[in-house]
Amino acid sequence: MGLLNSRILQCREFSTEEPQQPEPQAGPSYVSGPEPQAGPSYVSGSRKRKRSTGPGLGPESERSHTFLDQEEDLQQVVCTSQGKKVKITSEHAYQTLFLNGEASDIKIRALGKVWCLHKMFLRQSNYFVTMFRDSWEECPEDIIDLEINDQNINVDSLDFVLGWLYRNEYVFIEPLQVLGVLATACLFQVEDLIQQCDTTMEETINVKTVCSFYGAAETYGLHSVKTGCFEWLLHNLMTHPSVELYKELSIDLMNMVISSPNLFVMQKEIDIYTTLKQWMFLRLNPGWKGTVRQLLLKANNWFSMHREQSASMSFLETEQGIAFQPVFKNLRFHHILCDLASTRAIEQDALIPSEWLSCVYKQQWFTLLRAQQYREIGPRDISVTELEEYSMRCGKKIVRDGKYSWKWSGYNFGVHLYVIYTNHYIIFKRSAFSKPHGGSICLQPQRNIAFRLTLVYFDSNGKLSFRKTTGYKILTFEKNEEIIVMKLNSIPLSFPLYIFCNFLFMSLENPGN
Repeated sequence: MGLLNSRILQCREFSTEEPQQPEPQAGPSYVSGPEPQAGPSYVSGSRKRKRSTGPGLGPESERSHTFLDQEEDLQQVVCTSQGKKVKITSEHAYQTLFLNGEASDIKIRALGKVWCLHKMFLRQSNYFVTMFRDSWEECPEDIIDLEINDQNINVDSLDFVLGWLYRNEYVFIEPLQVLGVLATACLFQVEDLIQQCDTTMEETINVKTVCSFYGAAETYGLHSVKTGCFEWLLHNLMTHPSVELYKELSIDLMNMVISSPNLFVMQKEIDIYTTLKQWMFLRLNPGWKGTVRQLLLKANNWFSMHREQSASMSFLETEQGIAFQPVFKNLRFHHILCDLASTRAIEQDALIPSEWLSCVYKQQWFTLLRAQQYREIGPRDISVTELEEYSMRCGKKIVRDGKYSWKWSGYNFGVHLYVIYTNHYIIFKRSAFSKPHGGSICLQPQRNIAFRLTLVYFDSNGKLSFRKTTGYKILTFEKNEEIIVMKLNSIPLSFPLYIFCNFLFMSLENPGN
């Protein structure tokens, strides 16, 4: 008890006012002092506490004895095992100890602010546990200077996390402050607060947070948040287009999203190209302000000016465009150059290098010859790799309940496949016209199609409320045959519904063979 009283009385005589320090320069390290050290970074200040010369301390002594009325609770704190939440009441600890700094036995200075704190609370942080164990257990009088070089950490986030250590209760974290809190919690190695940030981020992924959350999750190792953000982008990039989102999406992240077989594509592959064209325009013109409806026209006009200035070179070969090449290379051009309107759009835009297109034209020609001359009936086995990398991705929005029938236009090597939604059934129908028709028709009696169908709808934040999928399958169609591929009669549906499909009409074969 005597040791405890002595430490408290000494602390109350120490002045809590410190000169403001200039904000440190950003950088990668948390180390301060003459030489770098392993582990957490901290620096002892040169200013010392004034020690008491006797028990008669006047008003300061009275305030210290007021705090000692909480001696029983404080003793419980001292006796708690390392890393556990303290037993003292949360409200008293936060108001009296953290905000007022009473009975402080350690001072932390960072980003120009000083906090009067208590080792018993700081021991909930592995960062401070290591600090005290290595150097500071016997030096209660020193100020510890923390050099903060993480740009996500600021005074507010430091104040939140240090104050959180004094609270034995849940404290709500605003989505806009969660990145700073996460960065600070990771610095101080406060695992349960990191987990709370993880939960908050997962629950608040939306168009305004998804890109920043993805970057933070990658930086601080929150794998579930990173996965959640990536899946949100797969689901919303094309179903809920956003100027704000396009501006935030980095080249690397967009590359991964549009490469995925799980991307929810609205309409078909040419529409992914159109999305990329708008995104590239916004990345090059981040100051542009307008709506999604105005975006395509503006992007087309902007790239048209480039064509007039450099008619002999595609945009992706220019100094501005070369950085975007990896993203556009992941377009599935063999599902774009199978439709006249799409092919004309690609040629007229002059974004894509001609060498890329000539290879696809050659591949498509060989595939066409194989389909017509070798009586190709389509895929015979399910190859997940082939389906994921080469299938046609397409999608349709069903605004309200009713009967719908459509087909995604394109050559598809003579296979005319209609999708029908009616009475809570989704049906595929192969049409094989017996009369002359304006287009090539596959007259094979049987025809195989590999596919995966996915049905979803979203909540107001763009998160999936419902999902049902067939998985990858192969169906064999007779002429004009209809096959039910999904039954929904026992499922209460909400609208709008989205239907997404991956189709493979022809198995791969080396054109040279």
